[in-house]
Amino acid sequence: MADCSYQRSDYKSPSGATQTSYEGPAGAAFAAVVAVYSSAAPSVVVSAADPKPGEAGAWYVYKCTADGVRDAVYRPPIWIADTPRNAGPAQPTPAQLAQVARSQLRLRSPGIRANPADEQLVGLPTWLWLARGEWKAVSATASVPGVSVTAVARPETVVWTTGDGNSVTCHGPGTPYGSGSGAKSASPDCGYTYRASSAGQPGGAFAVSATVHWTVTWAGAGQTGVFPDMTTTSNADFRVVESQALNNGG
Repeated sequence: MADCSYQRSDYKSPSGATQTSYEGPAGAAFAAVVAVYSSAAPSVVVSAADPKPGEAGAWYVYKCTADGVRDAVYRPPIWIADTPRNAGPAQPTPAQLAQVARSQLRLRSPGIRANPADEQLVGLPTWLWLARGEWKAVSATASVPGVSVTAVARPETVVWTTGDGNSVTCHGPGTPYGSGSGAKSASPDCGYTYRASSAGQPGGAFAVSATVHWTVTWAGAGQTGVFPDMTTTSNADFRVVESQALNNGG
């Protein structure tokens, strides 16, 4: 079984690299500084903020001690300042580790699905849903020796912008259209009916988007918390045409 955690290392932040500003919580006794990649030199890791001049401490890197084990998610080095003697070991607070865990969440953009698949028809219900397997919780964990915090993102709603000035909010991924459903039947939980064609739109299509809203919580070391919602968005073009057969009634 692998034992994975942040461990003290001899890593050094490159000198002369362009830095971005970072400010920890006011009054915090510990500052965890996350490393980022420089856009000018993607192969070089630079710190988001340097340690204070003369500050004693070290960079900690995420390692797995078991042979043959490799962490699939990149976890940047963090700077941990040494505490004065007799003050006990320096450690981040659970809330600080939660911020690191949140930054490691990997949320996929939603896969837009609709029926009819090629062209939507004026007056005919359009079924809307997201690709199977995407509506599920996503988690990430940040750890230092003795402290581990996990952030969890859960999808709650998806807001469809239909491109004709309207929107639809669905409390779930939507139901895929099945061959047993009638051509004029509406989706039981996520759908829309266009009342005008897209002929006058750029490219002859409505610009449609699906935005998933995620709630994000964290827990660890006997503490819990909530982050602001996160969102992921995908876009698609829906061509909506008139249906003479539907307009003639019957």
